Amino acid sequence: MNALTLTAARTFEWTTLPEAAEPGPGEALVTIRAIGICGTDFSGYLGKMPFIEFPRILGHELGVEVLAVGAGVTNVNAGDRCSVEPYLNCGTCHSCQRGSTNCCETLQVLGVHCDGGMRERMVLPAHKLHACNALGFEQLALVETLAIGCHAVNRAQVAAGDEVLIIGAGPIGLTVLEFARAAGADITVLELNAARREFVMTNYAGVRVVEALADEGAFRVVFDATGHAGSMAGALRFARFTGRIVYVGITKEPVAIDDPLFHRRELTLLASRNAVAADFPRILGMIQSGQIDTRPWISHRCVFEELPGKMEEWLLPDSRVIKAVVGLEQ
Repeated sequence: MNALTLTAARTFEWTTLPEAAEPGPGEALVTIRAIGICGTDFSGYLGKMPFIEFPRILGHELGVEVLAVGAGVTNVNAGDRCSVEPYLNCGTCHSCQRGSTNCCETLQVLGVHCDGGMRERMVLPAHKLHACNALGFEQLALVETLAIGCHAVNRAQVAAGDEVLIIGAGPIGLTVLEFARAAGADITVLELNAARREFVMTNYAGVRVVEALADEGAFRVVFDATGHAGSMAGALRFARFTGRIVYVGITKEPVAIDDPLFHRRELTLLASRNAVAADFPRILGMIQSGQIDTRPWISHRCVFEELPGKMEEWLLPDSRVIKAVVGLEQ
């Protein structure tokens, strides 16, 4: 079967893989129907993602259809449409035993630490599949990216009325926005890109959107979703005394902390990594009920065969990408 392999920075090659095996006990054979392209994929494509080594088959935001299940599988059946929880955890380490499966000590994320879904079919642990036949494959492919924001907002313990600043209105920033809004926060978005500011203003009534921000120390919770070391360092100055800062984006570069400011305000600095299993059914329910509408997010589409050429195009600022989704025709 066909797969698309990233063999070096900015270099995709079509490869042929052996046909996926029949699923064993606890496993499911799935066909990939939709793939969301996220910042991790773009960073990996550019050679800037610290956890991706070449060669690698990218693809972790997946909407799939179950073809067959192995012995003992009861949570999904052949024909089910599913979102994939792409975090392959060991289940036995200290983090897993505490329920923090998102940061398992030997975590393998599909498309990052191990090969992902830019292929026709694959075998997955069945418990990593979250079925929802009421949703389309594109919607299912966006559940994982939404889970990133869900987990970050949970980490920050955002409450109704909290003054929240979100730095960066790319796809990850938007997922944080969705769940901060669901928590009842008072939200400001700081975004340099005019197209992204326009998108937030059009689709999120009541959210303050700014290109620059002078009022330091104004926010109870600050999320940085840029993955830019300078922005991440500067995020601290926007947090008020005893506030919280959450790094949702990731960078290879060191992040310099203004320690006198950090101590004087007694700030709390949090990292947020991936998501946990409970986030997935919650998000599926929110999409089904209409509380989250993913349709405005998908600004660009292509079929699988077009993807190598589209990546360079989508990296251009003029492309105005909010979210790109790849469809696999079977």
